Amino acid sequence: MQSSASFDASAVTAEYLQSLEYDIRSTVNGPTIAGIYWKRLRPIVDGRGELIELWSQPWLQNEPLIIPQHIYQSATDFGVVKSWHLHQHHTDQFVVTRGKLQVLCVDIRPSSSTFRQVNSFILGTNQPSLLVIPPGILHGWKALSFPEVLVINLQSHPYDPDDEFRFPWDCILKDLWEPRFG
Repeated sequence: MQSSASFDASAVTAEYLQSLEYDIRSTVNGPTIAGIYWKRLRPIVDGRGELIELWSQPWLQNEPLIIPQHIYQSATDFGVVKSWHLHQHHTDQFVVTRGKLQVLCVDIRPSSSTFRQVNSFILGTNQPSLLVIPPGILHGWKALSFPEVLVINLQSHPYDPDDEFRFPWDCILKDLWEPRFG
């Protein structure tokens, strides 16, 4: 892997990922990986139901968010792990709108102060939040609720298959996926 400050996602291989020694960090007090942002969202509840703001332009004044250029919804069936992948250019910003989801993030940017750190987040309708994942952060998720989990992704760039670098879900850290019994 390169040692310079520049990061080339296309040079990452499963073998490289397996060669790293990971530093698993608690996210009880928020993310520890540089560039990841986790915003708790506040449901507004009344007798008719509830409303949750997913993204608002005024938030840009004080928070490290990106104006979305591509928005989509993804459904993941219960128990399915969608990982690992990373991006060279685009930032993911996502919210769970139905169900519960575990998201694992791994900093594989050699020049980062948090290189090799791992963060695990639980997102869902009981804990609504917006998770921002910048380029160079390996990430994936697992659907923890039945029948499926719905995720809205507010990406910084339109979808580009050339900026989608994928690896087998079980090539690293397979013991971190919830639920872990014991």
